[in-house]
Amino acid sequence: MTFEKIPYKIYLSEDELPRNWYNVRADMKVKPAPLLNPATGAPMGYEDLRPVFCDELIRQELNNDDREIPIPQEIRDFYKMYRPAPLVRAYCLEEKLQTPAKIYYKFEGNNTSGSHKLNSAIAQAYYAKNQGLKGVTTETGAGQWGTALSMACSYLGLDCQVYMVKVSYEQKPFRREVMRTYGAAVTPSPSETTNVGRAILKAHPGTTGSLGCAISEAVEAAASQEGYRYVLGSVLNQVLLHQSIIGLEAKAALDKYNVTPDIIIGCAGGGSNLGGLISPFLGEKLRGEKDYRFIAVEPASCPSFTRGKFAYDFCDTGMVCPLAKMYTLGSNFIPSANHAGGLRYHGMSPVLSQLYHDGYMEAVAVEQTKVFEAAEQFARVEGILPAPESSHAIRVAIDEAMKCKETGEEKTILFGLTGTGYFDMVAYEKFHNGQMQDYIPSDEELAASFAQLPKVPGQD
Repeated sequence: MTFEKIPYKIYLSEDELPRNWYNVRADMKVKPAPLLNPATGAPMGYEDLRPVFCDELIRQELNNDDREIPIPQEIRDFYKMYRPAPLVRAYCLEEKLQTPAKIYYKFEGNNTSGSHKLNSAIAQAYYAKNQGLKGVTTETGAGQWGTALSMACSYLGLDCQVYMVKVSYEQKPFRREVMRTYGAAVTPSPSETTNVGRAILKAHPGTTGSLGCAISEAVEAAASQEGYRYVLGSVLNQVLLHQSIIGLEAKAALDKYNVTPDIIIGCAGGGSNLGGLISPFLGEKLRGEKDYRFIAVEPASCPSFTRGKFAYDFCDTGMVCPLAKMYTLGSNFIPSANHAGGLRYHGMSPVLSQLYHDGYMEAVAVEQTKVFEAAEQFARVEGILPAPESSHAIRVAIDEAMKCKETGEEKTILFGLTGTGYFDMVAYEKFHNGQMQDYIPSDEELAASFAQLPKVPGQD
């Protein structure tokens, strides 16, 4: 046991960069349910998914058995631009809170995309390039994923077409311009450029959009252009696989100082950041080696885990994607225009949904005004302006630290700081001006959405 003082920032060397991604599905007792063909209800295999996704990414999507997947050298070399990313001991926050808890955060905002999304973007772009494709299409909420993918595609010489949720397109013009700087074409969604976009606009005139809408448009755009495939920044198994580098680095940094977290917290929209952070720790829990408490934090305005149903549903609003078994509010659910655009998704990763269903994780929903109170508190103390998405995790990390203050317990808390909030100043402005409102969907609204869930044999 070492008693060496733990530094404010723990950095791994480039040589310590993980060489393999960790596939948590290999250790899951109950595997995520397969994707289903919406037309036939049959499980979808490799050939079924080829018209939409890149070949190697499909193999990763369907791989439930291999615990480690090698990271190609070209991707590892790209990672070295901004990885390994620091693990930070929040000494200043601990002092301000006067808590006996020890707080750590894994900071993923030290690249131009401003978030963890680049970890999967470069992998997906690499496999698309290797396949000889011309380009990729995608959706983006707050813009972090679109920015990351535009960077990766620019680096590899691929065309990049981004459908950006309309509310974020309007709230975050500078995020849009970063994407365009990297050569991406950015379209506000829902748009008049696709059949599904036009149908959504007809059904919901004036809608501010959702990730589900943007996914539908991006899938249609990929399917209608030769040499293009669709790539997704969250939810899918392959994305959680790529993002496991977050947790692998965090665990390696903690292990250097013999630190074991008691509580691990992440924000949850589609699940990429949360899944990436907790995967290696969850593996230990699944194998019976260690026990941890995992907390998923979601917006009260879009409470997939805490108020959703564990059921097969469309991943998109236009109902053109495969059916996934996940915690969902219904693909027809259009979240309110809250300021955490990256969390405005009706469903949740099938991997995380299965783990939550099996009791390995907890979930809490928080209102956005409380989230921004925590964001401001953190910014003033730790010197980083956090993204609204990340601030959901900050909110609950502070709450857990304050519980330790009451009980006197010296718990160790780890949370994911997914990125920075420098393009989210409209949200901060509304918070400071007292114009931010908390919207919580009614039981009636959710019931109406649940009533439209697809009819799948064996599903209530």
